[in-house]
Amino acid sequence: MKKNGARWGARVWVVGVAGVLAALPFAASGRLPDRLAAHWGGSAPNGSMPLWAAALLPALAWAALALCVAFIGRRGGFPAGPWVGASLLSGGVLLAGAQASIVRANLDVSDWQDAAPVGTGIGITAAVAVVAGVLGWLAGRRAAPPTTPARPAEGGAVMEIPAGERRVWLSRLSNPWLHLIGALTGLVTAAGTVAAACGLIGAQWALVTPFAVASLAMFASASVQARVTEAGLEVAFGPLGWPARRWAAGDIVSARVEDRRPAQVGGWGYRLGGLGTTVMLRSGECLVIRPRTGSEFAVSVDDAERGATLLNAFASRRRAGA
Repeated sequence: MKKNGARWGARVWVVGVAGVLAALPFAASGRLPDRLAAHWGGSAPNGSMPLWAAALLPALAWAALALCVAFIGRRGGFPAGPWVGASLLSGGVLLAGAQASIVRANLDVSDWQDAAPVGTGIGITAAVAVVAGVLGWLAGRRAAPPTTPARPAEGGAVMEIPAGERRVWLSRLSNPWLHLIGALTGLVTAAGTVAAACGLIGAQWALVTPFAVASLAMFASASVQARVTEAGLEVAFGPLGWPARRWAAGDIVSARVEDRRPAQVGGWGYRLGGLGTTVMLRSGECLVIRPRTGSEFAVSVDDAERGATLLNAFASRRRAGA
């Protein structure tokens, strides 16, 4: 499910960036000259193109980049994941920022040779693109599946761990619909920001901020990773694994598997209610812990039974002073 969610997010991003690149020049056509300055030598423009080309060529370049990235990702499999995320995020930001800078430089001039310099805008765009690429790389690394083979499920409430052997349990899950909502609200944020950057509208903070907050909240709650080690339980949220909640093994009274539904806990995502805290990404089995202090915590993940039995083993060992 995590891979499907990432694919949906990538598709929305590719289509959204292509739409922004193609639409910006036409949206500002009433304030642009017949030909747009498209290349600068120092601070003065030295090349131009018609409006249709200024809209079409960046969109085609983006489509070519996206196709190349998709081909590499399909051929390379999971090891190519970090490169896919870094390329799509940094490339989209770079092209959209460059398009916004070019449109802004050509606004309200009668001839393309009078266009303003674009150095500052391109510099800011390049810096933001680097940051976006790093975030995409980190998100892609976390999306890669664990390389260690899964162990067969063991029965009983407490897993038997042979002396001298160390075990770790890891499970990831994502909700593609929450990813899609996060991508759509993020595109609204990006479109408003780009439109303001190229001078088409003023800074609409009252409009952009709620969509930005909603996008971040959706992405943070759309995927989860649960990990059980000798230290205890860690539940990390979002593509970057932040924020995260942790419980020491000695602070956990018990762990179990329980079937829960969104209607029971109040909906999807991070929910607070009568059953305690539940991270609900899909209906079905959840890993539920009862800590020494505070309410119960549940997270919907696959293979929850194995995680619960291993966590019970570590918790029992800590309580016994081992």
